[in-house]
Amino acid sequence: MAAISASTYPAAGVSPFSQRSATSSSGGIRNLSRILAVSTERGGRGTGFGENGKHEKQKLNQKVVKEESEVKPNIYANPEKLPEFEEDKKWLKDYFEECKEMIRSDGCPPRWFSPLECSSFTSPDCPLLLFLPGIDGTRLGLIMHHHKLGKMFNVWCLHIPAQDRTPFNELVKLVERTVRSENCRSPNRPIYLVGESIGACLAISVAAPNPDMDLVLVLSNPATSFSRSQLQPLIPLLEMMPDEFPINLPYILSLATGNPLTVLMDNVVKKGSLPQIIGELSQDLATMSSYLPVLADIVPRQTLLWKLNLLKSGSACANSCLHAVKAQLLILCSGRDQLLPSQEESQRLQKALLDCEIRMFDESGHFLFLEDNVDLVTIIKGASFYRRGKHFDCASDFMPPTPSEFKKLHDSISWVLTATSPVMLSTLEDGKVVRGLAGIPSEGPVLFVGYHMLMGFEVIPLVAQIMMERNILVRGIAHPAMFVRVKDRRPPEPELSDFDILRVMGAVPVSAANFYKLMSSKSHALLYPGGIREALHRKGEEYKLFWPDKSEFVRMAARFGAKIIPFGVVGEDDFAEIILDYNDLMKIPWRREEIERVTSRTAKLRTDASGEIANQQMHIPWVLPKFPGRFYYYFGKPILTEGMKVELREKKKCDEMYLHIKSEVEGCIDFLKNKREKDPYRNLLSRALYQASHPGSTSPFHLPSFDL
Repeated sequence: MAAISASTYPAAGVSPFSQRSATSSSGGIRNLSRILAVSTERGGRGTGFGENGKHEKQKLNQKVVKEESEVKPNIYANPEKLPEFEEDKKWLKDYFEECKEMIRSDGCPPRWFSPLECSSFTSPDCPLLLFLPGIDGTRLGLIMHHHKLGKMFNVWCLHIPAQDRTPFNELVKLVERTVRSENCRSPNRPIYLVGESIGACLAISVAAPNPDMDLVLVLSNPATSFSRSQLQPLIPLLEMMPDEFPINLPYILSLATGNPLTVLMDNVVKKGSLPQIIGELSQDLATMSSYLPVLADIVPRQTLLWKLNLLKSGSACANSCLHAVKAQLLILCSGRDQLLPSQEESQRLQKALLDCEIRMFDESGHFLFLEDNVDLVTIIKGASFYRRGKHFDCASDFMPPTPSEFKKLHDSISWVLTATSPVMLSTLEDGKVVRGLAGIPSEGPVLFVGYHMLMGFEVIPLVAQIMMERNILVRGIAHPAMFVRVKDRRPPEPELSDFDILRVMGAVPVSAANFYKLMSSKSHALLYPGGIREALHRKGEEYKLFWPDKSEFVRMAARFGAKIIPFGVVGEDDFAEIILDYNDLMKIPWRREEIERVTSRTAKLRTDASGEIANQQMHIPWVLPKFPGRFYYYFGKPILTEGMKVELREKKKCDEMYLHIKSEVEGCIDFLKNKREKDPYRNLLSRALYQASHPGSTSPFHLPSFDL
C-alpha cells in the first residue's frame, strides 16, 4: 500500500493554521445575562443550575436542535462567501466586560467553572479539558474558543480570584485532585490540560507525578523561562517602591526594556478609566501584548507582586520535575512575546521532553488565546492531538473541517488554483464523460486511485474542488513522514507543522489498519500506489506509473464493497522541468550525505518490495519553473466491487482487477495528454486575457477548455 507523498508540503505552502494572520476583527459586546457559567467548585462536578442557568441552557439546546434539523445546501460551493469566524464566537471586548463583572463581586477561593456555551454541545464521550489560566487568573482565558471547544470537549475552567493568595503547591493539589477523580471516573479517556504561562507550569507539575495517567498537555508560552525573563528582576523593585508611587505593569516593563512604545502606552492609559482604555487599545494594535495596560488595571499592584512570586515558584517547581513528564505535549509559542523568552524556551522544552511538538505564531504576543485569528480547536486538530480514547482513531476521532477552517485553506491555496486553473472531468455510470464531478458517487466507501504528479502538487486542488463542487471530503492516505516528528530536525527535513493543513482535511498515515477504518466508515479515500517513488520521479519519467506488483488495495476495497475510481492528472510538465534529479544529486557529496541522512530518519515503507518501487529515498529534486500552464484531471468510470468479496479472494482474479485499474489510470493520463493539446486556454496568459474580457468568469475552475 502506498500513500500521498511527504513531498506535498511545497504545494500547500505554510500552513494557515499555525501562522497568525495580520487581519483583525472585532465583535460587539454580548449581553451580560449570557455570561453565566456552571461552577464545579473545588474539583467537583456541578450539582445544578439556577433558574437563569436552566433558561439559558434550554435556549442554547433549542438553537442546536433547530440548526441540526435544517437541510442546508453545499455551503462550500463559494468559499469567498464563507464566514471568517463562527457565528457564536466571542471577542476581546467580551473578555474585558466579563472580567469587570467578575472582579466586582468575586471573593471566593479558586474553583472550577464550566461555560454554558460549552455545556450545551458536549457529548458524553467527549474528553475532559481543564483550562489553567495565566497571569490574569480568570476562567475567561479561552472565551474566544468556547463555542468550538464545547463541541469536542467537556470544558472546565479554573478561576483564581484576584484577591486570592493560594500558594502554587496548593493549586497543584487542587488540579491534581480533579485530574485523579476524573481519571477514576473515565479511565479510558484522555484528560487535556490547557495552560497559559503560569497555567502551563501547573500542568507540568500535575503531569510529572502522574506518568500512568493519559494526559495531553497544550501549553501556551510556558512560564518555565521565568528566571530568564524580564519579569524576575521586577519583584524586588515592586517590593521597594512605596505604595503612593504610581507604578503598574506597563510602567515597569518600560523601565525594564526601554521600549518607547510601552512608555507611550503607559502615558495613555494610566489616567484613563477601564472602558476608555478598552476603547482606545482595541482599535488597531497588532499584538495582544498591547492589552497589558488593561490587564494591569484588572490586576491590582499587590496582586501583581503576588502573581510574579507565583510565577517564580511555579517555574522552579515545573523545571524541577520536567524529567518525569511522560504526557503528550503541544507547545504554542509566540514570536512577539514581550513577557517571556518563549521561542528559546519552546526549543529547550522540546529537547527535554519525550513527546513534544511545537507550533510557532511569529506575529503573536503573549496572550495567544485572546488573538482573533488563533483558533485552538484547529491547532489541536492540525497537530493530530484530538482523540477520545487511548489512541488516535482516524475514523471515530476525526472532526471534519468547519466552514471557517475550509475558508482558511482555500485562501491559502488560492494562488495555486489561479495558477493551475484545474479542468475536472468525470465519467457517469453510462460511460459518458462530462465536465465537472457529477460522476463522483456521493455515498461511500469510495477509493480514488491515481497518478501522483511531481511533488504532489495535484493533491490540494483535487481535494478542494471535490469539497466545493460535491460537498465531499476526500481523505488522503499519506506517508508517515507527515505525522512523525523527527528529533533534532535539520533542513531539508520539513517542519511537522507544514502538514497541518492536510491533517485538518483528514489525511491519515498509511497502514492497513487505517485503510480498513476509512473503508468501514464509508469514507472517500485517496490512494497513490506509486507513492514517494512516483512523486519524486527522475528526468523523463513524467506520467509513468511506479506501482508494486502486489495488488495491495483491491481485496480491502472489495471487502466493504467500495467503488474504485481510477483517475489521471497531467500538467506538471507545463509548470516545472527537473534539472537535477535523484541520480544527479547523489553525485554531489554533501547532497548525497543529506539524502542518506533524511532517508534513514524517515519511516520505511515497502521494505519487502524489489525493483524501482523499493527506491524510497527522501529528496527534493531541483526544478526550473516554467510559465504556468494548466492542470487536467480525469476521473474514470467507477469500478464496482460490491458482491465481489469472495471472487477476489482468488489471487488471479484479484491481480486481474488490479491490472485493470492500473490500465484505466494510464488510459486517463493518455486521454488528457491528447485533449490538452486542443485547449486554447492552456497558457496562463490566454486565461488572463479571457478573464479580462469576461468579468464574470472569476473562478479558476470554470474557465473554458477543449471540447469533449
